[in-house]
Amino acid sequence: MGKRLTDCITSQYIGAANRLGSKSARRRIVAYVESYDDIFFWRSILTRFENEERYFEVLLPSRLEHLERGKKAAIMSMIATGGVGRNMIACVDADYDYVAQGATYSSKTILDNPYIFHSYAYAIENMQCYAPSLHNVCVAVTLNDAQKFDFEAFLADFSTAIFPLFVWNVWSYRNAAERRFTISDFIRSIEMGTLSPENASAAIAQLRRRVAHKVKMLQSQHPGAKESYLSVKNSLRELGILPSETYMYIQGHHLFDKVVVPLMKKVCNTLVRERERDISRQSVHATQQRNELSCYSSSVGSVEYSLRRNVGYVTSEQYRRIVSDLERFLNDTSDATTSPQHHNTSPTNLTTSQTSLTTSPSQHNTTFNEYSLTTNT
Repeated sequence: MGKRLTDCITSQYIGAANRLGSKSARRRIVAYVESYDDIFFWRSILTRFENEERYFEVLLPSRLEHLERGKKAAIMSMIATGGVGRNMIACVDADYDYVAQGATYSSKTILDNPYIFHSYAYAIENMQCYAPSLHNVCVAVTLNDAQKFDFEAFLADFSTAIFPLFVWNVWSYRNAAERRFTISDFIRSIEMGTLSPENASAAIAQLRRRVAHKVKMLQSQHPGAKESYLSVKNSLRELGILPSETYMYIQGHHLFDKVVVPLMKKVCNTLVRERERDISRQSVHATQQRNELSCYSSSVGSVEYSLRRNVGYVTSEQYRRIVSDLERFLNDTSDATTSPQHHNTSPTNLTTSQTSLTTSPSQHNTTFNEYSLTTNT
C-alpha cells in the first residue's frame, strides 16, 4: 500500500477534485507519459482538444522517492490499481505492442484499455523522422531550400528492403517461436554502417542482399512457417502497415541515430557550404563577407534539435489515428455514464496515395544513385 497520497492518485481522485471546483471550472485530465521527450509530442497533440470545458496536464509518473520512466512505470502500476479512467489517461510509445496484436501481456493491456493511447509508430522518434517532413527540417537547419537528397525515396526503398525481415520479426513475437528472431537480431540484420548521400544507393543494394540471405536462413530454421508467415504479413497490411512505411515501425532509436541523423548531417553540411559559397561570391567586399558569414553561421541550427522539435508528422496516417482515438475517447466520456470503446481498430479510410503504395515494392527504385537530386537554386 502506498505511504503517500500521491501513490493513491487515480482517475476517480482527479474526478473528485474536479467536482470540488466551481461549475464553470474546466475539467482537468491528467495524461501520463513515459519520458521527458514524450511531453512535447503528446502536448502538441492534446492541445487541439482543449476548450472551455476541459484541459490536459501532461506529467511523468512519480512514485516513492524518484521519477519513474518507461512503459511499465507509466501504465502497468496504474492498470493494476485501476488508476486510469476518464480523468487520467496514459500516452505511450507503441513499441511492438501494436504489431504484436495482443500476443504479449503488455500488448493486450495497451490495445484493450480505452484509456491508454499509443503512437501506432514504434516511438516518437519514428514520427519525428516522417519522410515527407525531412526536407523542411533541412531547410530549418540550414536556411537553404535546395533539395539535395530524396529522403522519401530513400526511406521507401529502405522500408521495402527490410519488410520481409520485419514480418519475420513480428511473426517470431506473435508465435512465441522457440528460436526467436528478436528485435536485437532484426536491428543487427539491417545495420547499414556509415551512411552518406553518395553511398545511399549502394547501401540499399547491399541491404537487400543481406535481407535475402537472412530470410533464407529463417526459412530453413522454420520450414513449416510459410502459412503463418503469410498470415502475419496479411495482418500487418490490414493494420495499415505498408511495406514502404516499415521505417515507422522499427526501433525508433536505431532509425533516428543510425539512419536519418547521419544522412541529414551530411546533407545539411553540403547545404551550409553551398550557402557560404553563395555569400562569399555575392559579397562586395571582405568586411561584408565576414559579417554575412557570421550572421549566417549564428542562424544555422542543430540537426538533432530540429528533428526533436519536428512536427511535420501531423500529415501522417499514424497521427490521424492517434487523433481519431482521442476524439472517440472524449466523445464517449463526455457522458460519465458511457464507457469508451478500446481503440485497437484497423484503418478504414486510408487515402488513395497511401493505399497505392502497396502496388509495388518500391515506387522510387530507378537507377543508382537515385537519391541525389539536382539543386533547385
